[in-house]
Amino acid sequence: MQKTSTDPERHALNGPTMGTRWTALFFAPAGCDPAPVQAALQAAVDEVDGQMSTWKPGSDLMRLNAAPVGDWIDLPARLIEVLRLGLEIGRASEGAFDIGMGDAVTAWGFGPEAAQPDRIRAALTAQRVPASDALELDVAAGRVRKHAPVTLDLNGIAKGYGVDRLAETLRGFGIGSALVGIDGEMRAIGLRPDGEAWTVAVEAPDRTRRAPHSILALHDAAVATSGDYRHWVTVNGRELSHTMDPRKGGPALNTPASVTVVAPSTAEADAWATALMVLSVEEGRALMRRHGYSALFLLRDADASIRAVGTGPLFAGEAA
Repeated sequence: MQKTSTDPERHALNGPTMGTRWTALFFAPAGCDPAPVQAALQAAVDEVDGQMSTWKPGSDLMRLNAAPVGDWIDLPARLIEVLRLGLEIGRASEGAFDIGMGDAVTAWGFGPEAAQPDRIRAALTAQRVPASDALELDVAAGRVRKHAPVTLDLNGIAKGYGVDRLAETLRGFGIGSALVGIDGEMRAIGLRPDGEAWTVAVEAPDRTRRAPHSILALHDAAVATSGDYRHWVTVNGRELSHTMDPRKGGPALNTPASVTVVAPSTAEADAWATALMVLSVEEGRALMRRHGYSALFLLRDADASIRAVGTGPLFAGEAA
């Protein structure tokens, strides 16, 4: 079919963020200048990283971590929004997702510093107060205070929120057909110009190569995957996932190879995928049914083969 001057033009943009890259594939009216869009997208993710990074000593999150217990700390609205959502999912997941695991993340070497045995012992034996009990948010006044010592880490939700900010930024330009992402966290806006849904691959949990396990069709929805095959440490010959179990103060054990969650926002999908790595498959499926999300668990059987277990309408056909 011949292309006309009124057909939307395809644009593919990307840039650095959070130690990786963001991507944006979108269609806009002919003649759209992508330069202002590129600048706005970069500014959006830079803002998220600047507020929520544990790798930047001057971030707003690190300022809150350093604050004394009991002091009100003024914080940007976007950071407070993510803290609020993180606490909400922490309660909804019955503690499987907890943004107060920063000490364990650092201790085991998944932050800016190498693993340290003394910190590991302290994290494993700490008397933990859930972040939902340790933090008080005054959303109207834009301030937060700690009621107990807690080290916050938003790596299980901030990247997803960054994807949501990419989507919001494109919508601000009047763009209604797009697919944006940071690593494996993706969000689809509308449909493609041909009326088809956006296609996103669910990655196979393979440490040696990148290959798709299955393909999702997304329309105004977000997807995130958490797995044991990209970031891990080896302790006493055993490979341990970067996902922290709040009940233990250390890496989650006997996890699925990966969990993929589809949700209305990427921040929600990101946090829930992290939570489901901590729980048993039965517990995770029950939570997904209760909250109305679709999730796909990829499990390693004894012979190293991968078995899929799904829940929710998108994955109802997967083996149970």
